Amino acid sequence: MKKIDADIQFKPAKRLECFIAESPALIKEAQALRYRVFSKEMGAKLKTEAEGLDYDEVDSYCDHLIVYDNINKKIVGYTRLLSQDQAEHLGQFYSQSEFNLDQVLTLPGRFLEIGRTCVDPDYRGGAVLTTLWSALVQYALEGHFDYLLGCASITPGPSGFAIDAVYRNIDAVNIASASLQVKPSIPVPQALRCTRDESGIPPLLKAYFRFGAVVCGEPYWDKDFNCMDLFVLLPLAQLQERYSKHYMRGYQTGNEIENTAVL
Repeated sequence: MKKIDADIQFKPAKRLECFIAESPALIKEAQALRYRVFSKEMGAKLKTEAEGLDYDEVDSYCDHLIVYDNINKKIVGYTRLLSQDQAEHLGQFYSQSEFNLDQVLTLPGRFLEIGRTCVDPDYRGGAVLTTLWSALVQYALEGHFDYLLGCASITPGPSGFAIDAVYRNIDAVNIASASLQVKPSIPVPQALRCTRDESGIPPLLKAYFRFGAVVCGEPYWDKDFNCMDLFVLLPLAQLQERYSKHYMRGYQTGNEIENTAVL
């Protein structure tokens, strides 16, 4: 057996990796994670419930970005990415099934839609989202996209959807101008609205805001997913410099960002 020099130090594999799932097996595992989060946890009514998976006609047009735990050998974070070119092949962005985006889509530049973002309940606390966002930013920049768009979901509290209270908690800089307002095809019914915010701003939406994203109008009521969706638009040019440097630091040296958080 060949002797290994004791002075040679081997860098251990990172616990969390983020990459595009290419194999059908990994994509299916990601769809199973989506099912557990959206159906079992959120109570979504899925047409694919009997299979224990969450998938739809949009999936085959998307890239599936996963966060993989190399120790436990499982997918722990996910988002799907629909480019403008693929949306044209599909016929629309997924968001267009919920909102009229006519004003938004007149903006010059290329759009990338984010959807179905979720994190395994045992891995929530920041590290997985950080890993996911770093790879997402890299993907968007390498693809020369100008805008990220998508729907940020907020589940109801015991009393219902606190739309006005949620908006009071959103900084004015994160509210889109009148020229970028969208209209939901199904507004939240008055009977489901309440005044007290019992859910708060979800971590994912807070992450959007830290990047400089804006909410573009009233939410859509997604009956099947038991949530209200806010349409969110993020001009990539407005990524705050300190976050851009943080997320891109590892890639600029050819390596992924080191994740030192204890999971």
